[in-house]
Amino acid sequence: MQTRPKAVWRTSVLAARRDRTDAQRRVENDALTASARALAAPGSTVCAYVPVGSEPGSLSLLDALRHTGSRVLVPLTSPDSVLEWAEYTGEDDLVAAEFGLREPRGPVLAPATVAQAAVVLVPALAVDRRGVRLGRGAGFYDRTLHLADPSARLIAVVRDDELVDELPEDPHDIRMTHALTPGGGLTALVE
Repeated sequence: MQTRPKAVWRTSVLAARRDRTDAQRRVENDALTASARALAAPGSTVCAYVPVGSEPGSLSLLDALRHTGSRVLVPLTSPDSVLEWAEYTGEDDLVAAEFGLREPRGPVLAPATVAQAAVVLVPALAVDRRGVRLGRGAGFYDRTLHLADPSARLIAVVRDDELVDELPEDPHDIRMTHALTPGGGLTALVE
């Protein structure tokens, strides 16, 4: 079966995200936050992201992870297109960054720091049941996730309708092990 090109998928998902109401986003984000709490353990490291625009998730999700006693790292974009990391300590520590992102102002940690995480929450426009993730196309995560611990759970955070049967895949794409959706919670993906 031939799937739609990535550009068509991106356009479609972004249009659907723009159509969601603030109330729908709040309900979805609350559900994601509740599910994410169970992913973290005291003393563990979790890599996550600071959501922007219509991305699923919220700062409440990051705060909930911190309140479990986990160390929460979020990515920093770097000129060489490999993600660096910094510890998320709360909203007051975030500053404006490139690409409309917000990043912590704390110490910059090397890309290989992702290897310390047992759980990596990855932003995605969609993910398929094989673990193929559709990102925004810049490749930051695909150039970084190969550094993750092989036993880490790589979790694409998407809305329920963004977990699909099949997406186009490129040879450099790093597959996810799980999806986290508001309605379905954590779902294991087939590799």
